[in-house]
Amino acid sequence: MSEDARVELRAYLPEDAAATLAVFRRAIRVTAAGDYTPAQIEAWASDDIDGGDWAARRLASATVVAVAEGRVVGFSDVDDSGCIDMLFVDPAVARRGVASRLLESLGDGPRSVHASRTARPFFERHGFVVVAEGRPITRGVELVNYVMERPAVGNSGSVPGDGPSPADPDDDSPHRT
Repeated sequence: MSEDARVELRAYLPEDAAATLAVFRRAIRVTAAGDYTPAQIEAWASDDIDGGDWAARRLASATVVAVAEGRVVGFSDVDDSGCIDMLFVDPAVARRGVASRLLESLGDGPRSVHASRTARPFFERHGFVVVAEGRPITRGVELVNYVMERPAVGNSGSVPGDGPSPADPDDDSPHRT
């Protein structure tokens, strides 16, 4: 993607499944590789992720994709509870504002996320605070993530820590940012 290429945000379509899964794997295998061991990377971005399950999860969430020059370069989704389940950007477009635009597209309401070590600084720059450390088990391998929350805009009574608990240690799904 060139520096001046436009990024379009749009709703996820069923035909985006393979492209979003590819972005997910590249983001983990390249961008997160410095923060996790090879075993953790392989468990998290496994080639064994079921494409049908992946597509169903994207359709079940409010998923937004970022498209540049005709290809999917990032995506994010939020579940019914306001938890950002995924926010991933292709390493080829890292640090060009794609992740920030995706996050902005989710709105200003109260949000939570289970952020990876790699994603934690990004979410902190956007007003999220760590409320707990998680140690989910994915394909038999322990990972580290952070339960983070962002207070509602204009809600001075919001208290970080009143949100979700750390990821279920038996959760074997390949999600979380």
